[in-house]
Amino acid sequence: MALQQIVEQTVAGLGYDLVEIERSAGGLLRITIDWPWEAPVPGVPALPDQFVTVEDCEKVTRQLQFALEVDGVEYKRLEVSSPGIDRPLRNEQDFLRFAGEVIDITLKNPMGAAAAGQVSANRKKFRGTLERTDAGGWQIVWSDEPAPKPGQRISKKRVPAPLQALGFTLDELRDARLAPLVDFKGRSAGGNPTQG
Repeated sequence: MALQQIVEQTVAGLGYDLVEIERSAGGLLRITIDWPWEAPVPGVPALPDQFVTVEDCEKVTRQLQFALEVDGVEYKRLEVSSPGIDRPLRNEQDFLRFAGEVIDITLKNPMGAAAAGQVSANRKKFRGTLERTDAGGWQIVWSDEPAPKPGQRISKKRVPAPLQALGFTLDELRDARLAPLVDFKGRSAGGNPTQG
């Protein structure tokens, strides 16, 4: 059996989703797991996000060690981890799951002069909010205005930089990840960061 198939079956059998398999120099086999996601159902309250714990990683590690040994897969060290705050987005389901979140994308090819407006035609990397388009595709929306520094006063008369959008297909992406943004102030009760 192929490595991908062994790992997928083992991880799914324990109730997790396989995010990524990576083989590194020196015999390191790195497996990234996450909890499965189901699209929200209208009228049904959404369950809170589950996060992969150390115990989850230990459980998957023990089972994978056994499965890989049975199938004779060569490796020196096995590392099982959660996807972290910069989780890779690999398929349509990942994009559906994280619609509305800030992501970083890298295109395989530059946008080209035809798509470039206020943006350099050679640009490949973007950070912005992931949105579904009316046509069922995907776009990233961003502003090139720098974020205000803590304590900086902003004039109410200042006109904000315009929002820009770039539509893309999953085939055009080299890499897509959640943007590793950390809020050290914690979560507010109403979900609105200005409240609290």
